[in-house]
Amino acid sequence: MGGDHAPGAVIAGVVEAIKESDVTIVLIGRKPDIEAELKKFEYPLQQIEIVHTDEVVGMDEPATTVLRKKKNSSISLGVNLLKDSQYHAFISAGNTGAVVAASTINLGMLPGVERPAIGLTIPTLKGFSFLIDVGANTDPKPQHLLHNAQMGAVYVREVLDKPNPTVGLLNIGEEATKGTDFVKEIHKLLSEKVKNFIGNTEANEVYTGRSDCIVCDGFVGNIVLKVSEGLMESAGTLMRREIAKSPIAIFGAFLVKSKLMNVKKQVDYAEYGGAPLLGVNGIVMISHGRSSPKAIKNAIRATMREVEHDIIGALQKEIMA
Repeated sequence: MGGDHAPGAVIAGVVEAIKESDVTIVLIGRKPDIEAELKKFEYPLQQIEIVHTDEVVGMDEPATTVLRKKKNSSISLGVNLLKDSQYHAFISAGNTGAVVAASTINLGMLPGVERPAIGLTIPTLKGFSFLIDVGANTDPKPQHLLHNAQMGAVYVREVLDKPNPTVGLLNIGEEATKGTDFVKEIHKLLSEKVKNFIGNTEANEVYTGRSDCIVCDGFVGNIVLKVSEGLMESAGTLMRREIAKSPIAIFGAFLVKSKLMNVKKQVDYAEYGGAPLLGVNGIVMISHGRSSPKAIKNAIRATMREVEHDIIGALQKEIMA
């Protein structure tokens, strides 16, 4: 029931996913609304189940609502299903704060991890990198970013199939002496504890692919994410506006249309589906509030990879080593 285009976009994405994969999806929310959307599609009936609840956490409600006022919300019920071994993962395009709160409290943290972190696969000149944290923990301690670095490296290695991933710390300069005392302390900690730590990564290097995993606090990471989204949308609008002014430019754009579409595909968040919530004792994927059916389908695909690669076991092994 979460997301700007729910439940329609969510259900359409689920139908696409089950047609491509041998997976069973449990839809949690208002059963009449879900069934009305499902009637629009043909799909294998045995691969979709419905759990009814009338309670839904709004996108603008406080994160604590899911814990105090709406304990039977679709988010709460979805997270709690993970306590049953027959359910492997939970995906939501709903209220991010509520998903983080419900997952943290109801599932608990992995041994050795104190705070959760949201990671995000981002496109780069060398393929992709993994940015962590992009919003779960905006006031961390140095050891929290150490855990983020360890978890991010495991995710890149196990799920994104990059052996020996490099780890960089997002900072205002390359030198170890740059940044606040807080960031300097993190740099020292990562230098001592994290394999393949390559030092600081400046903001202009985020999309170059210099670091396979880029570590920052949730406040900075969320700003990087939102600025990037806004820049791409604005750049696209400006490009279309300028092209429309000239018949020659319109013809040129037509000639390179396929290449422009390839670029658009590489930077489209829908291609990556969602952002894993790492550190909690269960597989939780957070999708963009504006998720399209394509984004939901790809979020399911990415989440299945986490299950197949036993990301929870790999994280436990790394953190407790």
